[in-house]
Amino acid sequence: MESIGVRELRNNVAAVLRRAAGGERIAVTVDGVPTAQLGPLEPTTAPTLDDLVATGLVEPPRRGREVDEPDPVDPPIDIRLDDVLDALRGT
Repeated sequence: MESIGVRELRNNVAAVLRRAAGGERIAVTVDGVPTAQLGPLEPTTAPTLDDLVATGLVEPPRRGREVDEPDPVDPPIDIRLDDVLDALRGT
């Protein structure tokens, strides 16, 4: 999905609306932050990740952020589930 700044939208509103009416989805940004989306009234395809980001349903991945890997778990293999439940229940 292409993004367009609000100033450019203001200057080319008719052309941008024609593109949206033709089926293209366009994210409108304010200071580089997606704030609105222009597109056809009836969706023609399944939403893309860019569509979901533009609607605020998901956040884009942050670049340069390290992800902590979880410590490996070594579960005991000689324990029964009913024993764990009994211990949790206090019986």
